[in-house]
Amino acid sequence: MSPTLVVLAAGMGSRYGGLKQIDPMGPSGETILDYSVYDALRAGFGRVVFIIRPDFEDAFRTGVAARFADRIDVDFAFQTLDRLPSGFVVPDGREKPWGTTHAILCAREQIRDNFAVINADDFYGRDSYGVLATHLNRAASSSTDFAMVGFTLRNTLSAHGSVARGVCAASAEGFLTAIDEMTKIERDGSAAKNTRDDGTIVRLSGDEPVSMNMWGFTPRLFDHLDRVFREFLVASGSESKSECFIPLTVGQLVNEGVATCRVLRTDSSWFGVTYREDKEVVQASIAGLIKRGDYPRSLWS
Repeated sequence: MSPTLVVLAAGMGSRYGGLKQIDPMGPSGETILDYSVYDALRAGFGRVVFIIRPDFEDAFRTGVAARFADRIDVDFAFQTLDRLPSGFVVPDGREKPWGTTHAILCAREQIRDNFAVINADDFYGRDSYGVLATHLNRAASSSTDFAMVGFTLRNTLSAHGSVARGVCAASAEGFLTAIDEMTKIERDGSAAKNTRDDGTIVRLSGDEPVSMNMWGFTPRLFDHLDRVFREFLVASGSESKSECFIPLTVGQLVNEGVATCRVLRTDSSWFGVTYREDKEVVQASIAGLIKRGDYPRSLWS
């Protein structure tokens, strides 16, 4: 079976309000999501599942999915605060979503085959979908051989401020051994640096592989997600802003020895709107890719 593309979109209104993160970026009104689906289609993905908030459904069906629904099977899963395991309740005052681990768990009923997970507002590039599709097509659905696309750090930085990245360490065989969540990475000449909360500076070459939340999983992931999320709720579920993130969940499974995670390197450059000023950079980058022949001027015509 062809792999499924799972798009994390439940929190898309949180940064600038509304659905600004699906603003047009391409010359014919394409959003970043359009390019993601287009790249996934030509890499061989057969379905796309959007994980959204229920109040986003109409906007997604009419403003996004309608453009390519005749080319790929589209489905929806809904992340809400009250979708919790039995025995747990939403604490008073909680408004923040429970995080990406919970979001994927909310799509369990919609996912039957090997699947990729991406952020809705990130442009990952054609090559990244190709290397991930190759892994997913080879992986047995019964295996716990997962994967993460590792982008080169310098290809993911913003010219307008610091960014948060999961800087990865891998074994000689290419398996993930650790993720260091660095929250204030910025350019430092041709290299980069991260400033930790205590002011300590960590020098980075810029060649390090980083996680941009582009993952490859088999359905076996769900054997573990419910347990990990329950453990999170016991430890942090009473807090108003705590979140259970999929990079930390994968790291936990790797440390427990119940899964492996391959780091798949890609030469693709990541584009995203971390700051308002990044929008023009993304639009110019897409225009450059069109000029080079990587994409048509109009994706769906």
